[in-house]
Amino acid sequence: MRIISGLLLIVALLLSTRYGRSQEETSLATVMFYNLENLYDTEDDSLKRDEEFLPEGGRHWTGYRFYEKLTALSKVIANTGNWEPPAVIGFCEAENRVVLEKLVRHPLLKTWNFNIIHKDSPDKRGIDVAAVYRPSVFNPLFYRYFPPVPDGDPIPDTREILHLCGILAGEDTLHIFFNHWPSRYGGMMETRPMRKKAAERLRSEVDNLRQKYHHPRIIIMGDFNDQPRDESLSRYLGAGGDITRNPDALYNTAFRWEKEKRGTLKYQSQWNIFDQIIISEALLDTTARLFTRPRDARILDAPFLLEKDEKFTGTKLKRTYLGYQYKGGFSDHLPVLLMLRKPQP
Repeated sequence: MRIISGLLLIVALLLSTRYGRSQEETSLATVMFYNLENLYDTEDDSLKRDEEFLPEGGRHWTGYRFYEKLTALSKVIANTGNWEPPAVIGFCEAENRVVLEKLVRHPLLKTWNFNIIHKDSPDKRGIDVAAVYRPSVFNPLFYRYFPPVPDGDPIPDTREILHLCGILAGEDTLHIFFNHWPSRYGGMMETRPMRKKAAERLRSEVDNLRQKYHHPRIIIMGDFNDQPRDESLSRYLGAGGDITRNPDALYNTAFRWEKEKRGTLKYQSQWNIFDQIIISEALLDTTARLFTRPRDARILDAPFLLEKDEKFTGTKLKRTYLGYQYKGGFSDHLPVLLMLRKPQP
């Protein structure tokens, strides 16, 4: 009996070391996701529904307002709470490559030499999922876009999912999936099947990686237009809120934010968590060359991104628009960030 108890104690100690705090560690880099809230240029694109975002359009989207928006977004990226901006940033609601080029060349960001990954999506509004990265920190191996539906289904007129694979700081390979799932416009229940399909397709892509690689290190970020407990994420993607110590399981860090009653966007008086960070539990192994912790996933809710909510209680987001009223703020979503670490030698 004493032998069995001793063995159980040894196993528990090994697991606590592997998934708990290592003696020495250092922060390496951050990965970020940000919904840009309609980052359009001021030029008419006959193939897209961008008429609202023109100088003569309903929102009177002028060159001055466009540059104000670029300055606001640059301020967010440059002030993530670290000494330098994130190594990789995923975006959604960017109209085209041009707006991304203008963003990364803004005086607040240009010294970091961000490179761009972008593809025009079939979305009717012309808003795309994209990424930028700092080549001094992140070395991309490949990237690909795929539609948010199972293979064989008709391809919808919506945003695609971006799969970006690369080596972070020369330490280890990361597979990052950036998402902007179908919205709830038209009703939550009516649009739920579209998000279910997106989850099923993403799950199949994750399973394919598991078959090809041993315990791949996966980060899934995005605006999912669903809450962590909604079935698209919890059931069909299989992202739970408990750490199972299975390296291939998916852990949704946003369940922690839910317990803390925090959110990434606000509707009337209710904060919601549509922007989330999901990781494979292989990334929680603190003995690996590259790892993270649940507390390393955070919502960037700096005071300058918020203002007093006069109608409801507390604070609300400083948005670019409230309806058609120009506010000159940042976005209707808060960004989310994940810190990645490595053991010290």
